[in-house]
Amino acid sequence: MHRSQLIAAASLAATMAFAPPAFAQEKVLYVAGYGGSFEKTMRDEVIPQFEKEHGVKVQYVAGNSTDTLAKLQAQKGNQQIDVAIVDDGPMYQAIELGFCGRIADLPAADLYDAARFKDDRAVAIGLVATGLVYNKDLFAEKGWSAPASWDDLKDPKFKNLIVIPPINNTYGLYTLLMFARMNGGGEDDIEPGFKAMKEVNANVLAYEPSPGKMTELFQSGQAALAVWGTGRAQSFANTGFPVDFVYPKEGAVTLLASACPIEKPGVSPLASAFVKALLKPELQLVLLRDYGYGPVNRNVEVPAELGRMAPIGERVKALYNPDWARINPKREEWTKRWNREVER
Repeated sequence: MHRSQLIAAASLAATMAFAPPAFAQEKVLYVAGYGGSFEKTMRDEVIPQFEKEHGVKVQYVAGNSTDTLAKLQAQKGNQQIDVAIVDDGPMYQAIELGFCGRIADLPAADLYDAARFKDDRAVAIGLVATGLVYNKDLFAEKGWSAPASWDDLKDPKFKNLIVIPPINNTYGLYTLLMFARMNGGGEDDIEPGFKAMKEVNANVLAYEPSPGKMTELFQSGQAALAVWGTGRAQSFANTGFPVDFVYPKEGAVTLLASACPIEKPGVSPLASAFVKALLKPELQLVLLRDYGYGPVNRNVEVPAELGRMAPIGERVKALYNPDWARINPKREEWTKRWNREVER
């Protein structure tokens, strides 16, 4: 090689050594989770710091829990998602289907027992109560008392003013289940729930799965009352809209927002790291502030001003905890029946 060629080769090598790694493949972590205000919290409060600490790019894939579970099923054998954030019902299904890997070095001593799933294949990142949400200004204008019971959903004065998520959303499923329980049934006898929902259906404006569209229906004055969770209600109230959450006298229903690292060949340790980041006290407070999640970390000290809606303290003891082992095998059957008899 001529001297000029040697110099050129050395110069190229030096350039490649010290230039930005344009040719290196960037590490990417795919996180699938809720959309709406939860996605905003992830993008604003969680992802930037995690990317900085771990030198990774986080791609967030928004969708409701059943959407995310469907993606996992569609990608079986070739999973692209690294972390899934879903409701506890779909999470139990994801575990049963073998999609969730074990969370490495889970800080179990810091967590409430209710937050842990079998074999640490998932963990709750926040406790949500499912109940009633209403427009305070509209109720005051009409001279209506605040709702107090699930049976208020049957009140004729709310005709075409109620919004409920569909049954493929946990909130819709819980509505059906609560009416079954209130009328002598439950997980093993859903018939009373369907009977009651046919009465409720007369008042329903929409069975709306999208959090964004749900808030639009309230903001436009079309919706006065809804079935929703403390998380959605808190984030909506944070915008300044006059919405409030009610724990019905018959009880509110527990929902565990949960996360798991996805099981796949060559799984990145950053998947477990992302899940565990959501359990840190500082991020648990963010989820409480922005999203009304009751903390699952024992070390979180809750400021009084942040605990107005969230299931904290005595409220937790009054929550109804559904038996997902009995629900999930029947969920497909209930969904078909709901679509046939209720949401027509």
